[in-house]
Amino acid sequence: MPFTAARRPIVSALALSLATGSAAAAERQVTAVEFTATPAPATHAERVSTITTSTAILHYDDGSTSEHPLSYQRLFRNTDAIGRHEAARLYDVTGQPLVDPNGDPVVAETPDANSLLTVGGRHFLVTHYEYDWVLGNGALANKTEGWHGRMPMSMTLTELAQDPRTGALTAKGQRPVDFAGVDGLWIPCFGSQTPWNTHLGSEEDYDLYFVTDDGSPDRKTSAGLKAMTEVYFRGQRQANPYHYGFIPEVTVAADGGTTVVKHYSMGRATWEQALVLPDRRTAYFGDDGDNVGLFMYVADRPEDLSAGTLYAARWHQTSAEHGGAATLGWIRLGHATDAQVRARIDAGTAFRDIFDVTTPDRTPDWQAQGYRPVRAGHSTTEYLRLRPGMAQAAAFLETRRYAGYLGATTEFNKMEGVAVDARDRVLYLAMSYVDKSMKADPTGPADHIQVPRLNAGATYAIRTATSQADTDGTPIASDWVGVAMHVPPALLGEDIATDALGNTANPEKVANPDNVFFAEKMRTLFIGEDSATHVNNFVWAYDVDTGRLSRILSLPSGAEATGLQVVENLGGHAYVMSNSQHQGEWLRSLPAEVRAGLEQAAEQRYGRSPKGVLNYYLEADVGYLAGIPGL
Repeated sequence: MPFTAARRPIVSALALSLATGSAAAAERQVTAVEFTATPAPATHAERVSTITTSTAILHYDDGSTSEHPLSYQRLFRNTDAIGRHEAARLYDVTGQPLVDPNGDPVVAETPDANSLLTVGGRHFLVTHYEYDWVLGNGALANKTEGWHGRMPMSMTLTELAQDPRTGALTAKGQRPVDFAGVDGLWIPCFGSQTPWNTHLGSEEDYDLYFVTDDGSPDRKTSAGLKAMTEVYFRGQRQANPYHYGFIPEVTVAADGGTTVVKHYSMGRATWEQALVLPDRRTAYFGDDGDNVGLFMYVADRPEDLSAGTLYAARWHQTSAEHGGAATLGWIRLGHATDAQVRARIDAGTAFRDIFDVTTPDRTPDWQAQGYRPVRAGHSTTEYLRLRPGMAQAAAFLETRRYAGYLGATTEFNKMEGVAVDARDRVLYLAMSYVDKSMKADPTGPADHIQVPRLNAGATYAIRTATSQADTDGTPIASDWVGVAMHVPPALLGEDIATDALGNTANPEKVANPDNVFFAEKMRTLFIGEDSATHVNNFVWAYDVDTGRLSRILSLPSGAEATGLQVVENLGGHAYVMSNSQHQGEWLRSLPAEVRAGLEQAAEQRYGRSPKGVLNYYLEADVGYLAGIPGL
């Protein structure tokens, strides 16, 4: 499908200061990049705005410095029509745009992952839309009777133009990415860019993943299947839960065409993100939710994720302090190709074909009968027995359950994004809430993780090593195997008593980390928050060499910081991509007078829709931090 022309300019040109200087100055080498801190917003008007006052300070090998003020630039809103329809409009399997029960367009308020890719000299932005939060009349989607709490979702491909002098980016045209060939898309969250210049997405499969202990769909599963069947497939086809919860890869061609595949051999869970490491074959995942696992995938061949081996981590705790620390072992779950797993799905494989399920009441001698207790994906203990010949199906269709079945750790909580510092061979893994299954619990089938509750969460560092073997002693064909994890001091959140604004975590520290991205040349880990503990979510810059932590962006109150990607040199300019989503999802701890003040400020700044709804609730930004010279 060709791109359609933009109806209007989306962002004005921005002067980005690139000092020309003398020839000697041009030969200086950057040795470090420092970011000054943006203060937390001080007024309600600031709290409903996107704000940065930070400066990037470049340090050079001759001892000199240069300063570059940052600014936030919006590329487009979710409601902007850059192509034929609103950017975040949702569609059915035939490409027809959806409407809600009131006849309003279904437009998602939740732009998430960005991948800014250059292909054939043209610049393209792949953007996720995670879920639909608010209907056009202001009603919450999940509270509207007769409607669906979650919808079949979308990605867009936007062509961008770059001003060669200032570096300003503008949206030239846009179209939705077609997922009909892979049965649609369910809750795409964070994403990443592969070393071979493609986009790796995600399917955070909450509402389709779970089944009850007798193998039948529960309420959430039924609701998700109903939405896919009735809305996406228009009732012409029954949705299959085993088509969702995988990693999609989007390849962009120089003419703007896209090819989409889902990598069934990478396993199925509530994936926040998958990240491919510098060897071009090892990938790590963020598995979001309760009682989740840490997984590693090793592809058979570099730059080909269609076949590989899947592993799950076993946490061996060495400390309960500061978020906990552990060494890691790896349990091999199995090997598969995309085609093999898809064939099992197409053959109609169901949960009951993979596992027998019982309860202690039904089978008092369950252990003697070969059942194993598993707590994976939720807080209920299930008693499972693998059926003959179903190990591969279990590994790739019920990945988290099978990991717990084999003794891996399924006690992590709200695991989010993954980033890699290639020089130091360290991974960074966001854990939004150190809570629930991460606390000591002697009632569970296993109790590997036993750390104190930290509602503000933490970002863990995972040291990797070469020449490692799995728990059976078989060598792992990767030089990037995680062997130990801990929390760097600056990346540990801090819970506080509720303050006057409603913060329940220290606003001077990272709280509830979500998106993470490591910029190699800047030697900086960027962290975006998805916090129910800060009145405003922030984007932070953490210098891994100095330990310096700086807040560099404040998002509108209630909005999650998403879409984090750093492009360190594109035509002589650097960009920190950053979106906002679901602004106005107020903290429960907000005092009534603070909420009233925020709503008043939001109305003054954003106005109301023709239906009288605050635009603040309906709108969300896709954009970037500008002002940094290319490195």
